[in-house]
Amino acid sequence: MGRVTERRRVIRIRDGAVSTRPDTLVAEEPLEIRLNGKPLAITMRTPGDDFALAAGFLVSEGVLGRADELANIVYCAGATQDGSNTYNVVDVTLAPGVPVPDITLERNVYTTSSCGLCGKASLDAVRTTARWPLADGLGDGAAAGGSAVRIEPETLSVLPDRLRAAQRVFDRTGGLHAAALFSPDGELLDLREDVGRHNAVDKLVGRALQQGLLPLSGSVLMVSGRASFELAQKAVMAGIPVLAAVSAPSSLAVDLAAETGLTLVGFLRGTSMNVYAGEQRLALRTAVGGA
Repeated sequence: MGRVTERRRVIRIRDGAVSTRPDTLVAEEPLEIRLNGKPLAITMRTPGDDFALAAGFLVSEGVLGRADELANIVYCAGATQDGSNTYNVVDVTLAPGVPVPDITLERNVYTTSSCGLCGKASLDAVRTTARWPLADGLGDGAAAGGSAVRIEPETLSVLPDRLRAAQRVFDRTGGLHAAALFSPDGELLDLREDVGRHNAVDKLVGRALQQGLLPLSGSVLMVSGRASFELAQKAVMAGIPVLAAVSAPSSLAVDLAAETGLTLVGFLRGTSMNVYAGEQRLALRTAVGGA
């Protein structure tokens, strides 16, 4: 199986002094996900937690929602012409009776480590139907019911440091994104690292599916980097009511959060943050006005 890190020779220049040394890099390899034997998607990922990654990907696509809907995940032996196993191809088998989505050329997509799902036919194709409503009176068009999570801004403010402190591979490479699940009181529940931030989220969600923990209605998702539409979608599909990011959200992520009742926080740095949607879940001490 591919390693999480690899060593490469680099030329180091510091204040005009030149030297050579080995450097530790994060590994990046393709992973092909097959569904009941048919190719579904290819993602560039950091090897490790591949089964959880595949399961989480299928949660975000609306294929899986419960552990008993997943029959098996295996690496495909003989994935190359010489019959060797590269550990870069996984086949997901659904349980009997679980609907298999129509795998068309439009749906058979290539996923990069930076952009999430690419090649979608339209925005509507991405807005899959969530199994669990997030809303508790949040946002326009939000469904009734859902999570009653409340969180203090002071608790949110410490999450980036706690996420960073738990990133073991980042300390060695400086080249990984991270996604973590926290409780509303700031307890770290799980953390995954990957060269792609969307893969890190899929690994979190996939592990939760395998453990029978979906929906994650009592948790907060914290991600390094920005909050893209794909990450907001993955949070919604997993039943996560709060998504926080250290950088900016995209406009589509904000639109999706408003429509589904997701609490979306960006630019979370120290005690400063921007709340783009779902502010009712935050225990704000002053009235919120708006232009």
